[in-house]
Parts: sequence; structure tokens; C-alpha cells
Amino acid sequence: MEDLSVIYNIKFSVDYAKTFLKWLVLAVIVGVTGGVVGSLFHICVDYATEYRNENVWLIYLLPLGGLIITAIYRVFKNKGKLDTNRVLEAATEEEKVPLVMAPLIFVSTVITHLLGGSAGREGAALQLGGSIGYNIGSLFRLNKNDTHTLIMSGMSAVFSALFGTPVTAAIFAIEVLRVGVMHYAALVPCVISAATAFYVADIFGIAPVRFECTPINITGIDIATKIIIIAIMCALVSILFCLTIKACEHYSERFIKNNYLRTFVGAEIIVLLTVILKTTDYNGAGMDIISSAIAGNAVPFAFLLKILFTAITITAGFRGGEIVPSFFIGSTFGCFIGGILGVDSGFTAAVGFVAVFCGVVNCPVASLILALEVFGSDNILIFALVSAISYMMSGYFGLYKSQKILYSKLCDEKIDISTK
Repeated sequence: MEDLSVIYNIKFSVDYAKTFLKWLVLAVIVGVTGGVVGSLFHICVDYATEYRNENVWLIYLLPLGGLIITAIYRVFKNKGKLDTNRVLEAATEEEKVPLVMAPLIFVSTVITHLLGGSAGREGAALQLGGSIGYNIGSLFRLNKNDTHTLIMSGMSAVFSALFGTPVTAAIFAIEVLRVGVMHYAALVPCVISAATAFYVADIFGIAPVRFECTPINITGIDIATKIIIIAIMCALVSILFCLTIKACEHYSERFIKNNYLRTFVGAEIIVLLTVILKTTDYNGAGMDIISSAIAGNAVPFAFLLKILFTAITITAGFRGGEIVPSFFIGSTFGCFIGGILGVDSGFTAAVGFVAVFCGVVNCPVASLILALEVFGSDNILIFALVSAISYMMSGYFGLYKSQKILYSKLCDEKIDISTK
């Protein structure tokens, strides 16, 4: 019997070693691929943004760019809906992610940023990474569950390369799919892919996103109460952001049936708003505005304008994603409300950055780690508090229709619903 037990333990150990080596090899392949693609994407988007800033007249070409994007996606309409929701479904179900999704989202996002659409790039990262992961899985003829894991690894890799937050990228990929359940079996490949992509991006000279954040003391009741109030208000702002996007989608599809006309009208509205406001602050991702807010400077109603610009841009059919706009919205709102409440505006901008992100993606653990990677660990308790509060108070709203909320945010109860 002892001999059988030893043999069983050896076999058990060999199986673990084989599985680890399998994921080590596959995750590195995905990480290198995602790192290269993500780095090139980052460089192209940055160049497009810089070129647009130097040539503000490009905003007038936004309608033309939108029509080109709509036409490109229409060519591949037989492939089904090609968006982030498709990737999330593929990571949990038997949905396919066609390889064509990667070049489509790459080119269309660059066009969006070049011509002044209000969108981010992390949503595009999920599509790029998901496409890479799925198709590498198909190449190696992996089974359904292993392919799901590789899709998450791909998402982690490109997210990490673009934003320079490898731990956040890994945790986000395993947390975003089903709220209340984390796919721990995918943790090793996701971490390896994210780390590999991070180092590949470093080779390309991609600087990670980091901000200076002044530590504050919340031992006093007054400051703690204000931080809690800000977190709750950020949760409400995240709901407003999600509802605005969904309302724009609903009413635009209801009143403008033709995709090309809907794109043209949406683009013209963005151009008109830009001309009326006499600023390009709300075009593109707005990383410079985020930096300014965290330095303590923000226009009071900038967050509302960014919500409007982003909702119209996404509804019109432009590409890029909503995550970086959520950083813009959160940081500018946090800066604004911090000034009203008498708390350091730069610090409350950082709080808003994290809290609104958490509210729109329903990922409190990834949000906390994002805060640590981007702002440092000095304020870990505050960031943990605001992530938890924003997660709870944002209800069952979210950016992604395919995101499932398995467990209630209010009690230990399984509910298994889609986000509103």
C-alpha cells in the first residue's frame, strides 16, 4: 500500500509539473505576442494623439473617419458583433474570437484617436488580447477550458503592455468575467503573460503609467467621513456614466436606423461640441487632463462633458473603449468634489480615479491593486475603503453587457444576473 501511495504521489507531482510547464510556455508565447502588439498599439495611439494635438483641424475629418470605421466593420458583419462583450463571452462560453478582430480594433482605435473621438485604449486592449489568446489556443488545439484561460492571459498581456500595471492586468482578467467569483486556475498563466508583456513593453521604451500622490491621514473622523462621501458620490458618477452610454445607444438606434447616418450624426455632434467649447480637452483619451487633475487642477464640470463626449463617440461606432475615460471622469470629479469638501484636490482626484473605475467594471480587487501600482502603497487603507464602497454602492450597473454578477453585493446570495 505504501508503494502505491508513493507511486500515486509521484504521478500527482508529475501532473502538476506538466501542467505548470504547459502554462509557462503558452503564457510566455501569449505574453511576448501581446507585449509586441500592445507596444506597437501604444506607440501608434500616442503618435496619433500627438499629431492631432499639433493639427487641430483633423477634428473636422472625424465624420469621414467614422464612416471608414463603420464600413470596415460592415465588411466583416458576418463575423457577428466584434466588441469587448464578444471577448468576455468567449472567455466563459463557446463563443469564437475571429483573428480579424485584432487588426480591426487596432486600426479603428488609431483612427478614433487621430481624429478626436473621445475613447480610451484599454477596451481595445481586451479585444486585442482576447483575439491573440483565442487564436493561439486554436493553433495549439487546446480544449475549451484551456482556451478560456488563454483568452484571459491575452487580455492580461495587452492590458499590461499598454498601461504598465502587470498585477492589475492579471487580476482584472480573472475578476471581470463573473463578479463574485475569481478564476484562480488562470492566475499563473495570467501573471506570467502580464509580466512577460510588461518587460516586452519596457524593451520598446513604453513608460508605465505612474502618478505622484501625497499621503494623507484618515485617523480623524472628519477626513474619514469625507472620503466615504466621495467614494459614494463616485459610485453614483459611475452609474451615470454607464446609464448615459446605454441611453445614447438605445435612443440613437431607435431614431437613426442606418449605421452610417448614426455614425455621421454622432461625429458631427462631437465636432460641434469641440468648436463650441473651444477646447480639445475632451477629445481622445485625455491622459494630460488626468495628470492635471491629480496635480490638483480640473474644470468643475469636466467629468460631465467627458461622459457626454464618450457616450456619443462610442454610440456613433468609434472604437477604443471606456476605461481610460472612466479614469478621466473619476479624477476630474474627485478633484472638483475634493475642493468643495476641503480635502486635498490632488489626492481626491486619485480617489476618484480608482473609485469610478471600480464602479464601472465591478472589480474591487483589481481596483485596489491598480491604485497601488499607479499611486503607490502609502494610502492603501484609503484605496481599499473607496474600492469597497464604490463596488457596493454602484449597484449592478456596468460597462459590459456580457459581464455576469453571480453573487449579490449586499448579502451572501447567488443571483447570476447580467449588468444593467
